This record gives sequence, C-alpha cells and structure tokens, in this order.
Amino acid sequence: METNRIYKIIFASVYPLYLKKVEAKGRSKEELDTVIFWLTGYNKQSLQRQIEQKSDLEFFFAQAPAFNTHASKITGVICGYRVEEIEDKLIQKIRYLDKLVDELAKGKAMEKILRS
Repeated sequence: METNRIYKIIFASVYPLYLKKVEAKGRSKEELDTVIFWLTGYNKQSLQRQIEQKSDLEFFFAQAPAFNTHASKITGVICGYRVEEIEDKLIQKIRYLDKLVDELAKGKAMEKILRS
C-alpha cells in the first residue's frame, strides 16, 4: 500500500464516490452522512467545511472531532486487507470508513453498521 499517496487524496473527491455508491443501492445521503458522523464525530456543518476546504484524508481524520471508540468493532476485508489487522492507524481509519460505506451500500441495517 502506498500510504503517502493515499494520505493526500482529497476527501471532497472521495465523498461523491461514496454517495454515488450508496445511492445506486437505494440508500440516502443522510444515511451516508450518519455513518461518517458516527465514525468521525463531524456534524453537518463541520463535514461541509472539510469538503469546502478540500482537506486531504490525513487532515480530515486528524481533525475528526471525536473518532468513535467503537470503530475497533469494525472487522472484515476491504480492498484485500483485513481492517482489524492494518497497522498504519491512518490507513486503518480510511479503511474503516470504506468498510462502513460498503456495508451501507450492501443494505446492512443501520443499527448493525453503527455497532452501538
């Protein structure tokens, strides 16, 4: 995994891809945002600010107001890697979000996605 390139991906360029993926499977923007809010602690205004500022993924996760303590309950394979075994903490956070978006797109119940 080439981490430096991944760190510098602009969140505003990834967000529409997440949205397209979940909407194609009948899920909503509000559900996507709920998942992002749960994982990162952002709210509607602070997430929009990150998008407008064109924050890269490194900054996006570094500025996350309250990364969810239950994120370690997210397990499984994403992009060929088991998320619970990824050693680089930033890459792990990025893949946690990828995994949650996948689960949302696959129709998993929100209660299970949010692992509360």
